[in-house]
Amino acid sequence: MAKAVASKADTAVLPSVERRPALAGRAASGPSVKVEMLPPAQRISLRAPETAIAALSDALGVALPNKPKTSAAMSGRTALWLGPEEWLVIDEAGNDPLADCAKVPLLHSAVGISHRNVAIAVTGAGAAATINAGCPQDLSLDAFPVGAASRTILGKAEIVLLRNGPDDFRVECWRSFSDYVFTFLSEGARDAAV
Repeated sequence: MAKAVASKADTAVLPSVERRPALAGRAASGPSVKVEMLPPAQRISLRAPETAIAALSDALGVALPNKPKTSAAMSGRTALWLGPEEWLVIDEAGNDPLADCAKVPLLHSAVGISHRNVAIAVTGAGAAATINAGCPQDLSLDAFPVGAASRTILGKAEIVLLRNGPDDFRVECWRSFSDYVFTFLSEGARDAAV
């Protein structure tokens, strides 16, 4: 009878692999604006009929907004209205919104998209001008107030735009477009004037 012999490969400890966020640490600035990558966050794409909104809001700990161009935030979690019965939920506190939605027994669709999206912060007095270098959205405070959210375009890429403050925007885009979007915003930042 042959004896089993353990090889070095069976007992070797493999190094841990850490996934680096797309464009980690990149930042650019202009005379009146700063463009920088935001840390990773948990995200879900959520679709639900009106009958499930209250239960999902309770489970998520944030009221799902029901009007165009709106968002709601609570305890590091933000829900952005993207269309009828459709939201993007972002959790920056390290909690799992997908697990919270799984507790709701009503009809809905929640899909984890944390690895698909990245976020870029555009801040400063020239932030709106920087984004408007390639985005047709009217970013005046009257038309796009603090808390406003919209799915729109920047150049040739689809983005989701959230206004966190008068001169503070969050640009969400697909990871595969992140270099294009970041470069576009960096160029816009150099040209932005207050």
